[in-house]
Amino acid sequence: MSAEIHICSLVVYARHADTVADRLRPLPGLEIHAVAPGGKLVVVLEADSEAEILDRIREIQGIDQVLAANLVYHQSERVDALEEEIDEDHAP
Repeated sequence: MSAEIHICSLVVYARHADTVADRLRPLPGLEIHAVAPGGKLVVVLEADSEAEILDRIREIQGIDQVLAANLVYHQSERVDALEEEIDEDHAP
């Protein structure tokens, strides 16, 4: 069986978005793509398993000042499929 990679995006709502962003940055496999006024952060997570994604979401939800962390999108792919070349003539 081929290894998988799981990619998901979240919207994190926080009281102090900049402070929460500083606490999120060190988490493995996490990228912050936007910090908006009003306490919203757009976050992308990558992990080897769905269980790891869920653990990371629970960890985010447990951070002081985080009000909610909502899953927006989740996809899993075989790692070898991501390494295949895309046939430009047949791409969507």
